[in-house]
Amino acid sequence: MTHASSNAAPCALVVDDDGMVRMAAVDILAEAGFTTLAASSGDKALLVLEEHHACIVLLFTDVQMPGVHDGFALARKVARAYPHISIVAASGQAKPGPNDLPDGARFIGKPFSVDIVHHHLREVLPDEQKPEPLRNKNRA
Repeated sequence: MTHASSNAAPCALVVDDDGMVRMAAVDILAEAGFTTLAASSGDKALLVLEEHHACIVLLFTDVQMPGVHDGFALARKVARAYPHISIVAASGQAKPGPNDLPDGARFIGKPFSVDIVHHHLREVLPDEQKPEPLRNKNRA
């Protein structure tokens, strides 16, 4: 689990079983102004959420992962249990079907870029939960 401490920055949880992709997503979210937590599976993410849900405003999750909860199941569970958390799911293979993602969630295909992720974050997050770099449209 990665945790960069900053009281002012909103917190994001990154979930991906591929360590390189997880680190890249953590870097992209840190660049966007988030403090980040990370987990390698949906099941581990639920444990992180139990402890830190009050400070987490964003779930950024892979879809295909080992364990009981893939990214779609994780997204649905988070939306029900923690409605204040915005959700972005990403996959290079799976595409969401009807009812796979909760209302308001976003889907991004992999590989993703900084610009694509930041664009979706600007759209999915309420203004009061956006870190400063995402509030200024001129900065990516």
